[in-house]
Amino acid sequence: MDEEEMMMNDDMMDLQDESSPVYKVGEEKEIGSQGLKKKLIKEGDGWDTPDNGDEVEVHYTGTLVDGTKFDSSRDRGETFKFKLGQGQVIKGWDQGIKTMKKGENSLFTIPPELAYGESGSSPTIPPNATLQFDVELLSWSSVKDICKDGGIFKKVLTAGEKWENPKDLDEVLVKYEAQLEDGTVVSKFEGVEFTVGDGYFCPALSKAVKTMKKGEKVLLTVKPQYGFGEMGRPASGAEGAVPPSATLHITLELVSWKTVTEVTNDKKVIKKIVKEGEGYERPNEGTVAKVKLIGKLQDGTVFLKKGHDDDELFEFKTDEEQVVDGLDRAIMTMKKGEVAELTIAPEYGFGSSESKQELAVVPPNSTLYYEVELESFVKERESWDMNTPEKIEAAGRKKEEGNVAFKAGKYAGKFIEYDTNFSEDEKKQSKVLKVSCNLNNAACKLKLKDYKQAEKLCTKVLELESTNVKALYRRAQAYIQLADLDLAEIDIKKALEIDPNNRDVKLEYKVSKEKNEGVQ
Repeated sequence: MDEEEMMMNDDMMDLQDESSPVYKVGEEKEIGSQGLKKKLIKEGDGWDTPDNGDEVEVHYTGTLVDGTKFDSSRDRGETFKFKLGQGQVIKGWDQGIKTMKKGENSLFTIPPELAYGESGSSPTIPPNATLQFDVELLSWSSVKDICKDGGIFKKVLTAGEKWENPKDLDEVLVKYEAQLEDGTVVSKFEGVEFTVGDGYFCPALSKAVKTMKKGEKVLLTVKPQYGFGEMGRPASGAEGAVPPSATLHITLELVSWKTVTEVTNDKKVIKKIVKEGEGYERPNEGTVAKVKLIGKLQDGTVFLKKGHDDDELFEFKTDEEQVVDGLDRAIMTMKKGEVAELTIAPEYGFGSSESKQELAVVPPNSTLYYEVELESFVKERESWDMNTPEKIEAAGRKKEEGNVAFKAGKYAGKFIEYDTNFSEDEKKQSKVLKVSCNLNNAACKLKLKDYKQAEKLCTKVLELESTNVKALYRRAQAYIQLADLDLAEIDIKKALEIDPNNRDVKLEYKVSKEKNEGVQ
């Protein structure tokens, strides 16, 4: 069981503890406020309890308070089944049995208001009778109205593993058989794969699998709105016809699924997990990663192959532009041993340029497809794992590395945030580095036309050094592009007050004035 699953189970146990009292064998407690009492005779298994709509199976013996027996499933040698919370039994049963665990045996004392009331049930139960039921909960089948509109009812036949459910982007492998109400089979597959969001056969399948666990098997009762509607569906090949407004009964098993995630918010780098990795650690910026790698074009042309056929593993350092950006970002979401398939849009690949690779030329604007296995990695030390001198040294080292402008800015905050352990000299050193790094990063952001971020970085510098001319100049450039011309003019005038002979600032002042006049 992994850490995430343990946390989920702990949360569920907490919810269980909060929502129902804890019973000890031989102890009697009241349920609710209407006089229903429960005495635990034998503890059940686990923590789960049935819910409204579930089909429960019980053995019971019913007596009056004087011990007179009036009914017993045990005497008949037949278990009793009913749907919980549907009014099929007296209210005391509906309220009491939903507190029981599988295998539990309890004695319920039920007041007349939750039993047969003033009328009783002739000839065995007199008016206003308090009843006692010795009940054993043998099992239950979970039945859920999964869309909350009566359109799809799901009855669990075989429980699944763990707690995760597939999402819209995931690719699921299922087995299913769909029948009409008279038992006619209209569709059957022993293994079909589809993307959850795209659906398959009828809308009910994608709705249902999103509520299922791996290995779970269910029986769905599907109303026409989640089947084939008022029109039905004609027969086609091996698929049978579905009449208009037909209700379907579908046996569905979720065999497995492949998790698909969006690595970037713009959905242009997509990762499909083919094999789950180990543990919970993932590479960070500056990690040395070793991978098996195959890169392909849309037509299947292989342009890169590393770590296969006795070839050495491909080794690179993350966030150092040693591979395309999309691959870099995806690797930092993977675990050791994970195997994934990546789809990378041109913006995160080789862009609009042609690129000559090891085995083929990648044309401009190509979508890239990678098969990658993360064999191992050695992480960069995190800033919280360093002492103060190490943080300052790391920040300085990053500033001096290649790709200075962007890299330095990106790493600055990571290593040189003030902390309580910094001496006065160390604070001065870190301030100098922080100013330099943020200015470099701001220049890079201006080139990338990320003007909002450039403005924020310059503001950070000015919070440390209010008279920094470079910060005022670059923030003014950002303001001009953001059409905040008044703010740009304020920054330029302040910069000229500090350095009246600065040629770049004078030129920017001229640009600002021209734009202001154009607006007026």
